[in-house]
Amino acid sequence: MTTTDSLTTYELTGERLSPRRMRIDTGDAEFVVGADVNPVEYFLGAVLGCLNSTGSVVARDMDVTIDELTVQVAGDVDYATYRGEPSDARPGLQELDVEISVESDADEETIDAWLAAVENRCPVTDNVENETAVTVSVESA
Repeated sequence: MTTTDSLTTYELTGERLSPRRMRIDTGDAEFVVGADVNPVEYFLGAVLGCLNSTGSVVARDMDVTIDELTVQVAGDVDYATYRGEPSDARPGLQELDVEISVESDADEETIDAWLAAVENRCPVTDNVENETAVTVSVESA
């Protein structure tokens, strides 16, 4: 991770361990996708983790105390395209349903404002809701 001006750049490298496992090196840490959960579950976990951290930062900024926070996410994937089968479905998640349960002494109006700010500021959900260009290239070794 490098930061210049207002942008933080993340550069991760993945090394194939098997057809279902890949070691990911972030430069600061390593983890294996496919060891405990599959890539879709990692992605959904990133949504949950980012909503938690964004919710905490927003609460701090709004001087709101959060006693407990639980976030649930659900989404459907049609794996036909992934498997190479004929399908009109996208290979990715069709939609995400997220439910946040928060315990706080803040009133309902403040919690509504908190949620609006979380939705506005969460980087991962922003990438889900808005198109992010992806360029894939191959280098033959």
